[in-house]
Amino acid sequence: MESLASTLVDSQVDLNPHQVDAALFACHNPLSRGVILADEVGLGKTIEAGLVISQRWAERRRKMLIIVPANLRKQWHQELQDKFGLQALILEAKSYNTARKQGQLNPFLAESGPIICSYQFAKTKANDIKAIPWDLVVLDEAHRLRNVYKTSNVIGKTLKEAMAHVHSKVLLTATPLQNSLLELYGLVSIIDDRVFGDLDSFRSQFTGRGQSFESLRERISAVCKRTLRKQVQPYVSYTARKAIVQEFTPSAEEQELSRLVADYLRRPNLQALPQSQRQLISLVLWKLLASSTHAIAGALETMSKRLQGVLAASPVVDLTEELDEDYESLDETAEEFSDGDNGAVLDAAALSQGERDAIASEIDELRHFKTLATSIRDNAKGMALLTALDRAFVELDRLGAAKKAIIFTESRRTQDYLLSLLGETTYGDGIVLFNGTNSDPRAQAIYKDWLKRHEGTDHITGSKTADTRAALVEHFRERGTVMIATEAGAEGINLQFCSLVINYDLPWNPQRIEQRIGRCHRYGQKHDVVVVNFVDRSNEADARVYELLAQKFQLFEGVFGASDEVLGAIGSGVDFERRIAEIYQNCREPAEIKASFEQLQLDLSGEINEAMVKTRQLLLENFDEEVQDKLRVRAEDSRSARSRFERMLMELSRAELSEFASFDDDGFHLQRVPDGIDASARAGIELGRYELPRRSGDAHLYRIHHPLASWVTEKAKARTLDGAKLVFDYDAYGTKVSTLEPYRGKAGWLTLKLIEVDALGNQEQHLLVTAITSDGITLLEDDPRKLLRLPAVAQPPSLFRSAADSALSSNVEVRKTDLLREINQRNLGYFEQEVQKLDAWADDLKLGLEQEIREIDRQIKEVRSTAAIAPTLEEKLSWQKKQRELEGKRSKLRRELFARQDEVEEQRNSLISQLEIQLQQHVVEQTLFTVEWELI
Repeated sequence: MESLASTLVDSQVDLNPHQVDAALFACHNPLSRGVILADEVGLGKTIEAGLVISQRWAERRRKMLIIVPANLRKQWHQELQDKFGLQALILEAKSYNTARKQGQLNPFLAESGPIICSYQFAKTKANDIKAIPWDLVVLDEAHRLRNVYKTSNVIGKTLKEAMAHVHSKVLLTATPLQNSLLELYGLVSIIDDRVFGDLDSFRSQFTGRGQSFESLRERISAVCKRTLRKQVQPYVSYTARKAIVQEFTPSAEEQELSRLVADYLRRPNLQALPQSQRQLISLVLWKLLASSTHAIAGALETMSKRLQGVLAASPVVDLTEELDEDYESLDETAEEFSDGDNGAVLDAAALSQGERDAIASEIDELRHFKTLATSIRDNAKGMALLTALDRAFVELDRLGAAKKAIIFTESRRTQDYLLSLLGETTYGDGIVLFNGTNSDPRAQAIYKDWLKRHEGTDHITGSKTADTRAALVEHFRERGTVMIATEAGAEGINLQFCSLVINYDLPWNPQRIEQRIGRCHRYGQKHDVVVVNFVDRSNEADARVYELLAQKFQLFEGVFGASDEVLGAIGSGVDFERRIAEIYQNCREPAEIKASFEQLQLDLSGEINEAMVKTRQLLLENFDEEVQDKLRVRAEDSRSARSRFERMLMELSRAELSEFASFDDDGFHLQRVPDGIDASARAGIELGRYELPRRSGDAHLYRIHHPLASWVTEKAKARTLDGAKLVFDYDAYGTKVSTLEPYRGKAGWLTLKLIEVDALGNQEQHLLVTAITSDGITLLEDDPRKLLRLPAVAQPPSLFRSAADSALSSNVEVRKTDLLREINQRNLGYFEQEVQKLDAWADDLKLGLEQEIREIDRQIKEVRSTAAIAPTLEEKLSWQKKQRELEGKRSKLRRELFARQDEVEEQRNSLISQLEIQLQQHVVEQTLFTVEWELI
């Protein structure tokens, strides 16, 4: 806990004890190659990983990679920045190519902070990843890789190979085990290939009739940690979700438009859509059609322009780029959707007259659809929104919650429509727009006002994108009533002050819905969260989608939202979206639609294996009482470590900044920046109020990595401490320290040494303090440290010291020997854990061959028995021949077994020799000061 203290102080989040416990588990054994953090959904695995990342960053281990689903990249970026003060870099095709053009051979080698990328991108750049000696790799939603043992999981296999050399990995997943124990084998093998032997030996030991859950539980306990929501309820209070369904029926014109566009999208041949991207673009068009007439009108215009460009032999519009302007999640969906290119561009010169006529006819159709769409002024769903807002605000009033709502749409054009619709109502003045660019005049005015109000504070990060987002959230919290947000825009923002989520457009991806609701239904939310959804009762498929999401996924009701089993079962939400899009594409009649959704539900149910749920409980979950006892201790330890560290940092700052700042109980006011601070650090130091942690909203946040705190610690460490006498004042301390009372009126000597121990690739630093009285009595245990906490004044030394040197030295040696023994015992424990793992791995590898030999022994016995009762000589000879063949095969396998045993033993011994070398301690000792002391 002490080693994690500075990270706990620096994190700007209310840490719960299970998160601290998980971070300690991940950082525990320096020989471990990684862990799986498998807490249930909603317990903050991102925070747990953030603590590990911050700890490694503090240890100067800066090569860190975070691989996440594409739609979580911005959220991770924001969380690391807001909660841990780490500026990560998102790498995707555009930023990667820019870096390459600027001369960076491997853009993954960024100095500024951790790298964030998507699974798909990591797969395509596997060679770049393989070339870097990463200090840490974090994989979010890691259940995507659990089938890595199957040849079909190309991403899993590619990433496993690319990360084989990485010594430290953290896998985050609420569902490490869904359908088969082999998935657990797959995930563990990504961390460390030496936890289990090969796949066959794992199968034979753990998946057959004689499976040993106790043995398997023991094997994975060192690499997998899981905490349940019910176990943390003493620390985390959960509110409920309440669903409101707002039904509506589109007008005749809207229904006609939907019918025409749907029939068009279902045609086998369309000139407007590149064939390689037809599935992806069709999915987007189905979503825009359901969003608003304004959204689909813009898409139809883009498509007709593209075809017009083909006929005119002018540059052809890139459909995905144009659609991405409106449907902001398109690039993220595309990244997981396919590896297809943009498709061949039609060549006007090569077109036949028939093809030109077909394109011209399609352009006319698209223009007709667009004219119909733009002629529809009011949307039935828009009118239903006004009713839904009134209903929902009545419910918020009943719950005692603030009158605030976030409305989610998947389209920028629909966002503009909703702004104009609500702008004419009583909600008009309190509207905040939030999207991927936040470049509209309204957002920019809020941003400029925010800059003015926070001038001179460290609320301002200097990143316009991040600061604009912060300004819009603050405006919504303090002055707004309704935030209209797009999917991509609202990733990574926390709105626990708002308890009304309106899904104006309902995503088909349950993971996206969970993230949306999770903006408000999260730690810190004080009220039940109301979730409003719209259902078009004239559209059978829309009604079925809602039914599936509400009943099967249980997204909108209850305390926890979607269960681990269901969210884990769908694997990738994009694949699930694709399946729903196929139903829209291929089914016209209600009976067809119903049958297809029933089949989808059936497939989903098949994925949720009740027996496996029980198996997961047996293997991965600990008794509630045992967990809660441990969390109680963690809560106390982390609180005391954090407050002790804060106190020491503030006391040290008071000592070093006394000329430049005025101090009080909660912080200090910096009046002048100290001389000698270099220009780059000086730029990050503002005058004014500093607090640790920040208690008043306008204070600067003082943290260990703040440039001022860095200067303070370096200044203190660089001081030359000459001989002195420290007179400690017991009464001035104000608290009774009973073990020091016998030394009042006594004097003596005290020495402080810095001991650096390098072992197992870890460098530890320890301060050893020892003290004796002038009559030769040694201060025991922690008394010398306690002495140094008392207020003191410095005077010239007065005692003759040489007689004390040998007594102090021998005392230091005793304490140093105890410390090194303690470190050695701890490291020996890690070493033995690794040796046990290697022994089990070696036994696994031998097991497969031994079983094969036993099987051949059985067959030989059968052949002998059959030969003994064979009625003719010919048959006897035939069975004898078969026996000889089997015996030959057995001899060969025995030789292979011996060779394999030798090979495994050699590998094991080699690994143990490497571990033994790492276990050796390299110790450096430095005396920081020796002083006289007197206690009055």
